[in-house]
Amino acid sequence: MLDRISGFIQQYKGAPVLLGILLVILNFVVVLLSPGTWMASTNLLLHVGVALGLLGILLGDALGL
Repeated sequence: MLDRISGFIQQYKGAPVLLGILLVILNFVVVLLSPGTWMASTNLLLHVGVALGLLGILLGDALGL
């Protein structure tokens, strides 16, 4: 499984970072459209997006991209 993930990251170098950015933007839209919901109050997409972006940078650096 780890080989498949590393192969995917090597093939699509910026995919985890771009997905993280997309989740942060999606969180902004959710907060604007429905500010009183659980998803907007916890900022779940923001936290997942930032963690995924940082993980993508770290994995990309470790794999020598």
